[in-house]
Amino acid sequence: MLLEQFNLAERGDAVTALRPCIDVTRWCEDIVDRRPFESVDSLVTEAARAADPFTTEEIESALAHHPRIGERAGGDSREATLSRSEQAGVDPSDAEVQRALRDGNLAYEERFGRVFLIRAAGRSAAEILSSLRERLQHDPDSEERIIAGQLREIALLRLRGTITA
Repeated sequence: MLLEQFNLAERGDAVTALRPCIDVTRWCEDIVDRRPFESVDSLVTEAARAADPFTTEEIESALAHHPRIGERAGGDSREATLSRSEQAGVDPSDAEVQRALRDGNLAYEERFGRVFLIRAAGRSAAEILSSLRERLQHDPDSEERIIAGQLREIALLRLRGTITA
């Protein structure tokens, strides 16, 4: 969607356009209610402000839409398409990587009670695995801050791909 179209869209349509970036209603509405934006950069700056901080409830809500790293999102929704693209660095045919990710995801979920989340775009499978193993050593409070930061990175990356000049 072009920035001009976003600026002129009905409120509900504009919120719907943002939801694939991150399904946090407050974030979407906050951004929409600050329109019009002069540039994509000013939009992204405002989106970053609105995303800091995400509440624990918002994090949990957003995580409900993210597949495990190494698992391809199903369906043809914009969010699923974005997720598959972002995980392009993880080869689904590499059995060793898939096993390591599966084991790491399970260990993470046992430790923290939620899916492991990382901005996968631009990262190799080795980088993702390294981060997963490192983050298993964190305490829950530290990990929640990291997750919130990863969600912000994902949302802003997706926003730049969703709203263009």
